[in-house]
Amino acid sequence: MPVRVSVQIQPQHSDFDRMRAAWREAEELGVDVIYTWDHFFPLNGDPAGNHWEGTVALAALAASTERVRIGALVFCNSYRNPQLLANVHSTVDHLSGGRVILGIGAGWFERDYDEYGYEFGTAPDRLRALRRDLPLIRRRLDRLQPPPAGPMPLLIGGAGEKVTLRLVAEHAQLWHSFGDRDRYEEKAAILAEHCAAAGRDPGEIERVFGAGPRTLEAADGLADAGVQEIQIGISGNGSGYDLGPLRELLQWRDRRNAA
Repeated sequence: MPVRVSVQIQPQHSDFDRMRAAWREAEELGVDVIYTWDHFFPLNGDPAGNHWEGTVALAALAASTERVRIGALVFCNSYRNPQLLANVHSTVDHLSGGRVILGIGAGWFERDYDEYGYEFGTAPDRLRALRRDLPLIRRRLDRLQPPPAGPMPLLIGGAGEKVTLRLVAEHAQLWHSFGDRDRYEEKAAILAEHCAAAGRDPGEIERVFGAGPRTLEAADGLADAGVQEIQIGISGNGSGYDLGPLRELLQWRDRRNAA
């Protein structure tokens, strides 16, 4: 099966016009999927640097591109009513012509919670909330009029062995996490156990994996192990976004798929 390449254009440390230019350049380069993320402050670099809100960024990404699948790695379940989040995604799906992936996770960045007045609680608290809200998201999507324009698969981000991977097995069409081949195979084996308990074929869940700065180095091993989509993240700066690492990863994809 051909392997895909995706890029997370991180909505930080750049102005909006340069971020939009990076989306368009990534699509012209031939990337398969473009993701944003869902935070309120930069995750690295200057903590007071520029940062852009996730749902508006996703809508602008839809309007600025024509072909690529789009989504976020990942929307935080804690920040919005889950049924509202479903409706936002469906509306953006129509804006995009049916290209949206609904990416979601339990949340983890404490500064977002503290400065915006959300209850941070504990990791088990946030996972329980995600477990509660995933069926609400699906039910709201089923009730919307009009329904989403495309299939709008659900992607769950994370690799927690007891809860997150069980939620992936029960609900997701895509799973996203980070690591090299050894980490992927370890987590994938646990996911398979959860799938067996849920009566689900693990082959139904597509795997989206990145390895941070070592993604290109790890790409062959991940693809050999069964990962369908290799993901790379690129942060902005005052000059925009350097897509050189993405070009290299796309060249790797094309060589591999042609072999």
